[in-house]
Amino acid sequence: MNEIRNQSMNRAAGLLEYVKESVTPFHAVQAAKERLKEAGFEELPLSGEWKLLPGGKYYTEIFQKTLAAFTVGSQVLENQVPVRLRMAAAHTDYPCLHIKPKAEMISGNYEKLNTEVYGGPILNTWFDRPLSIAGVVAVRGENAFAPELRLFDAKKPVVTLPNLAIHMNRDVNNGVEIKKQAELLALFGQLAKKDAAQAGDEEKEAPSKDNFFLHFLASQLNVAQKDILDFDLFVYNTEEGCLVGMQEEFLSAPRLDNLTSCYAVLNALIENPRENGINVGILFDHEEIGSRSKQGADSAVISMLLEKVYDAIGLGQAALKDDILSGFLLSADVAHAVHPNRSDKYDPINQAAMNDGVVLKINSSQRYTFDTEAIGVVVQLCEQAGIPYKKFVNHSDLAGGGTLGPIISGWLPMKTVDIGVPILAMHSARELMGVRDQEAITNLIGEFYGQK
Repeated sequence: MNEIRNQSMNRAAGLLEYVKESVTPFHAVQAAKERLKEAGFEELPLSGEWKLLPGGKYYTEIFQKTLAAFTVGSQVLENQVPVRLRMAAAHTDYPCLHIKPKAEMISGNYEKLNTEVYGGPILNTWFDRPLSIAGVVAVRGENAFAPELRLFDAKKPVVTLPNLAIHMNRDVNNGVEIKKQAELLALFGQLAKKDAAQAGDEEKEAPSKDNFFLHFLASQLNVAQKDILDFDLFVYNTEEGCLVGMQEEFLSAPRLDNLTSCYAVLNALIENPRENGINVGILFDHEEIGSRSKQGADSAVISMLLEKVYDAIGLGQAALKDDILSGFLLSADVAHAVHPNRSDKYDPINQAAMNDGVVLKINSSQRYTFDTEAIGVVVQLCEQAGIPYKKFVNHSDLAGGGTLGPIISGWLPMKTVDIGVPILAMHSARELMGVRDQEAITNLIGEFYGQK
């Protein structure tokens, strides 16, 4: 038991570090790339000719916020197996606040940032927390078609959303609507008197009511304000994750949806090579807003990448079509753990608790993708390897969320199962999971990738 607990604790510690690094989808991709490089994976350009070799390990970045990685077995050209193509997918984005392009707003002498809601967060959980800003900034380049993209992270709390005191909002505990445009303006600072010496120095750019945020970005990036062309910046929770519970059986952290799955796919792909097949792991952007983008799951990008892979190793398009039809996909996203105080919101018997292991998500309307044969495969993988699992179905009077599974399998018709770790407070600024579940989902995806 101690060995199993140590394995779970080590995996949880790794997840906490990955979550800490992955403050935006941009950063989640960068953190994943670093781990793949350390494991000997070779980076490929998104466009251009690929030269792949049997036994090779590769990855490619897709428009900064999506990542595809794959291994080509050393015997992939020699042996035809029932499932030569195995894929696992997760998503890098999470519900939060996004900064609008014209960000500066003034109220009295307060400096505020204009934001919009990204995805479906639990809004009230974002109040009264230390928040920061991260993403990508486009800086003027020599070629208009190639601006310089700067990865940005303020790396400290620079904004917050203060609650209105209960004395002025007596109904706050009865459920009060949050006005997004009025109440989600992030407090950034206060107007200060311009320094006299700076005001007299024409070579320096001083902040003003109209450019205080651009001035901040320019100073952080060491560029001129006029050279900032655009930015794609998010507000994120700076609180680090931690273990909680009498026996540290729970893990509390931001962004567990869906960095738990991203981290599991990465580790499973790295740790479980397969000699006679092709294993693919892909971390998509924009799942939280419907996946309809060039780097989202509801696009042609994964089909195009698979075509490049099969052409580069000499299998060709006919083999690709056959392998898709006989292939298998695990769609990895978090699941709903039964709530200790609101069990009435769950199916009375088809439910999972934290630390129950991997959840197999089932929905007859195909909001979660499954078929009985595919579920049978995953159940056998779990039972053969001693991996705990539970089957989950939503309460019949409540609609569940969507996943990558139905979207990807629409583009790539193959057997698909939606899986995930059960968590509480999904879409909160801070979520909760069981410590043992990260090891369980990593082991399942590892068995999926590694079995001949």
